[in-house]
Amino acid sequence: MTGSIGLDIGATKTLGVLVDAEGRVLDQVREATEQGADGVVRTAELVVAHLGAGSSVGLGIPGLVDVERGAVKHAVNLGVDGEWVPLRDELEARLGVPVAVENDVNVATLGAVALSGIRDLVYLSIGTGLAAGLVLDGTLRRGATGAAGEIGHVPIDPLGAVCQCGQRGCLETVASGRALAEAWLPDGATDGDTPPAQALFAAAAAGDARAIEVRDRFAAGVADAVRTLCLAVDPATIVLGGGVSHLGAPLVDAVSDALRAQAASSPFLASLDLAGRIRVVPDDQPVAAIGAALLGRS
Repeated sequence: MTGSIGLDIGATKTLGVLVDAEGRVLDQVREATEQGADGVVRTAELVVAHLGAGSSVGLGIPGLVDVERGAVKHAVNLGVDGEWVPLRDELEARLGVPVAVENDVNVATLGAVALSGIRDLVYLSIGTGLAAGLVLDGTLRRGATGAAGEIGHVPIDPLGAVCQCGQRGCLETVASGRALAEAWLPDGATDGDTPPAQALFAAAAAGDARAIEVRDRFAAGVADAVRTLCLAVDPATIVLGGGVSHLGAPLVDAVSDALRAQAASSPFLASLDLAGRIRVVPDDQPVAAIGAALLGRS
């Protein structure tokens, strides 16, 4: 069985898929990600070995990616920081096939484009952090320094919490999985095995007043990100992805309600129908790994 292989490398797991010429997933493998530069390479090699022969390999990885060199740094959750790690060169030497390296949100955006057929799309990844990928008129926009789509680090509240980037009151401090968990379960508390986003939305649906307050503040933050992206680049569609997107329709409904509330006093915003542009990534499709496979093929 041959095809192109895509790897979605995360802090805790690496998901690999084997994709055919039409972009259909033929097989997939998940392995725990080994920390550190050498560990990332070994994990990638292991996943590829499980999937079998592929004509090419593409991978998405968090951090700052030099696409031309196929190198990454500042992937701190993977234990990769400081110096550039030449992932492409090391993997090509081990695997014997062409390898392409890209930022994880960008490959997820390419996957969302492939699955939807929409060539003018913003993918808003709501995970531990908050970031966006931009495909405009069919072209992936990385930016002059690779910082395009770093919507999570747009400050919105001068009195807000200090962000990990060093600024204060960034969108990520309100509209991310980490922010949601900290607001709903302070001081490191847990809600059994239920992910914080699911626990929060379930409690809000059951009428818990504090849960409703936390959910609505989070949804308003995501709506702020959507509105900012739409006013900046005016995409046809905004796709919500990342770990929090597993909420599905309840997330879309909450963000859409927040967008409509924000537009209630603005005929200009109302005319843009931002709520009508919202979609959620299909829960059963590994969009980042699919996008990585397509990137490697190209």
